[in-house]
Amino acid sequence: MPIVLDSNILISAIIRDSITREIIISSNNEFLLPEYSFLEIKKHEEDTLSKARLSKEEFIELMKKLLRYIKIVKTQSILPFQKKAEKIMENIDRDDILFVACALAFKCPIWSDDRHFKIQKTIKVYNTEELTTLMSSK
Repeated sequence: MPIVLDSNILISAIIRDSITREIIISSNNEFLLPEYSFLEIKKHEEDTLSKARLSKEEFIELMKKLLRYIKIVKTQSILPFQKKAEKIMENIDRDDILFVACALAFKCPIWSDDRHFKIQKTIKVYNTEELTTLMSSK
């Protein structure tokens, strides 16, 4: 099952060697990441480096390692779903429109630990705990 990763999930996997990182690396799921995410990751890079206690070089190497398990989705390919995603997220968080558009395009859930995603009812959203439970029951 493909799953769209919210930026916070990838950032979490970078910050610490945790269940989040383990799921990305060792599950058989296809993880999708809108290319837009790199803007968010770049915006939070200094904070991420500080929390993870990584050098810039270590950060790049870890990012490369994680991206081997993630398919980057070009913005162009999800633009046809943007209007519907805007309607879904208009009163929730407009910064997350492209994540919803990606989920609509691939007819799949989103993995995010941001609670506001659960306000909308169109796309299934799993937090890390829910995804861990779901994967362990398989």
